Amino acid sequence: MNLFKSGAALSMALLLTLSIAGCKKGASPGGSEPTPTPSPSAAQDGQQTPAPTPDPPSAADPYDAVKTYWSEDQLTQAWGPNQVVEHLFFHPVIAYPQWAFHDCASSQSQKDGLDDWMVTVDEFNKIIQSVYDRGYILVRMEDVWTEEAGENGSTRMVRNTLMLPEGKKPLVISFDDVNYYEYMLEEGFTSKLVLGDDGQIWAQCTDPYTQETFLTQDLDATTLLDKFVLEHPDFSLNGAKAIYSLTGYQGILGYRTQNDIDIALDDPARPAFDANRQAEIEAVKPIIQRLKETGWTFGSHTWGHINLSTSSMERIQRDTLRWAEEVGTLVGPTQILFYPHGARPDGDHDQGEAGPQFQWLHSQGFRIFASVGINSYSKIKSDISAVICDRLHPDGTTLRSARAREWYQQFYDATEIIDLEVRPNLGWYK
Repeated sequence: MNLFKSGAALSMALLLTLSIAGCKKGASPGGSEPTPTPSPSAAQDGQQTPAPTPDPPSAADPYDAVKTYWSEDQLTQAWGPNQVVEHLFFHPVIAYPQWAFHDCASSQSQKDGLDDWMVTVDEFNKIIQSVYDRGYILVRMEDVWTEEAGENGSTRMVRNTLMLPEGKKPLVISFDDVNYYEYMLEEGFTSKLVLGDDGQIWAQCTDPYTQETFLTQDLDATTLLDKFVLEHPDFSLNGAKAIYSLTGYQGILGYRTQNDIDIALDDPARPAFDANRQAEIEAVKPIIQRLKETGWTFGSHTWGHINLSTSSMERIQRDTLRWAEEVGTLVGPTQILFYPHGARPDGDHDQGEAGPQFQWLHSQGFRIFASVGINSYSKIKSDISAVICDRLHPDGTTLRSARAREWYQQFYDATEIIDLEVRPNLGWYK
């Protein structure tokens, strides 16, 4: 089996059903095919381009040049607390839209969900190129906000002043559901992130037409952003990339690291399950380490992708502790909570006094609470040391919407991004 295959010659489906505010439980990212797109018959006939061979690891880490690209004396522009730090988030990208939107056997509602909440590889690449061309620079979300000590032993969140190169504008990017849920694998999704022989991150995929498994850096948002930053080191401030918003109910990054509490300790199936789980845990550790080394960070999307606005306190507590045990022990502690479905624990009134659910989440170390909105809104809460903020979502809904196209004009021209030749023939939304 040839594991290193050019993404430009492969077909792949990534099916996902998501809700507008931040993806639905069980939602799954997609993938989009690079141009030119091979036809199913060509893929089945084996007409594929030669596989790339990853270079052997060298003594010098190529990301060192990214981390040191901007010297301190070049960071002369102060971006103060009253200036907006924009935040875009994506679900995993559709690698092969012809398969995802038309050829796969999934239900029409699933295909509609893909069209609503995903972008294709081609669209993602255009968006990243556009924000780069418009002067944005990647910054760490963790560098935007800091908790400081106040009077009488109290603490509060503050917006930091970022020192940027002249003419640059800060941008945070986050990716939801980089978990590679099981049902994705049957529908042609990228299946996991892996560490290649060259010491770099690759994505493992299975061609939906030929069933050939291969590694690629051309079909996954993680590797696409990695490549872009290596090629454009001025796009990153101090090596910053993006932040993963992870659930845990089907493991992380394509590895089944989750526990199954329904298997009793004395169940005959328990030893085999535990052995497999431990193997998955050990396998994902070097991936996490390499991602951290190259500028990626991690946040919680809850363990079970639960709706925080409708869940009971008991469920929120159980879910949060499980995320900390099964995901936090692997990726490390985080202060960032990304709301599934964009649903706020205090409802739409979380700008006011924190409710009991919010207070409990705060007690578990969360300080930055991110929802979904029409702009990169943020507000420091006055009654508790926390900040609430929104993220914008480039996807089919906002690419098609005439009103949304105005909101996103600062990042890109949606009419130049959206691929209406491969997406369903739905035209534009008013």
